[in-house]
Amino acid sequence: MRKVIPINKKLFFIGISLILLAWLSLDDLVDDWGQIEGAPEKLQTFFSEDLLPPDWSVLEAEVWADGSLHKPNGDVCDENIELFCSKAWTGMVVTIKMAFVATLIGFFFSIPIASLAANNMAPLPIAMPARVLLAGLRSLPSIIWALLFAIALGFGPLPGILAMTLYTIGYLGKLQYEAMEGVHNAPLESGLAMGLTHSEQLFHVVIPESSNHLLSQLLFMFEYNVRHGAVLGLVGAGGIGMYIDNYINPPFDYNKAFALLIVVFVVVVIIDLISMLIRSFVTEEGDVKRPKWWSVILPPSMAVEMYSKKEEE
Repeated sequence: MRKVIPINKKLFFIGISLILLAWLSLDDLVDDWGQIEGAPEKLQTFFSEDLLPPDWSVLEAEVWADGSLHKPNGDVCDENIELFCSKAWTGMVVTIKMAFVATLIGFFFSIPIASLAANNMAPLPIAMPARVLLAGLRSLPSIIWALLFAIALGFGPLPGILAMTLYTIGYLGKLQYEAMEGVHNAPLESGLAMGLTHSEQLFHVVIPESSNHLLSQLLFMFEYNVRHGAVLGLVGAGGIGMYIDNYINPPFDYNKAFALLIVVFVVVVIIDLISMLIRSFVTEEGDVKRPKWWSVILPPSMAVEMYSKKEEE
């Protein structure tokens, strides 16, 4: 009789094998480990001399020679609160608007494409081209899309919006068709038996069944686009990233750039908390048993066995 290896030991062996494989890959990629020497001292010098303390003047309106307050674009500041005329505020507002528009447009375009890419929604001759399209859109990072649009359209928010929209379609579309493929077959078969068309199945069966996943993916993509909106400005795609780009180039105001990065971090944390609050209204009850995250690395038979034991408990 074949000896059965306990699951915990199998997990241990799998983990050790993955760590060993990662180490061998790292050793093959890194030729000179001497690069690490002196890195802590260099970072300490950079932080102490260039980044710290952050220059919070980015939260203030620009003061002209006549003493008047102005926005970064040169308009007179008519706001009662000076913060609303600062580079941090105006740049962050533009970035959030760009991310919102791109995420919303990308979401509505990705839904129909994802439905064509899902194996349980479309035949293979249709699903494969749809998947290739989504893969092509997300194969280029959003910053490359932004660079191409900046060359074609010039600097400003529009190249950034178009870049984030295309990447959102590709990235969100993949997550969506995977969520759609997770829908149980019974509702789909019932829809086919009732004679529902593809679009009717999408809107009346698939989207309601996978709505929690779709909402979570939408909120994640918005947060992602806000974060990457700060990066797109480095190629002239508008938003707070344009101010960061100005500060990390000569004459190198790194402490101001660091202050803007802190602003981006705070905004992303706030968005994440709001997303968590929104998701809390639609998530399932907490007593629903779910597989552990690490079950994805197990063979299917082992994962099913572990989940079955958990349900019995």
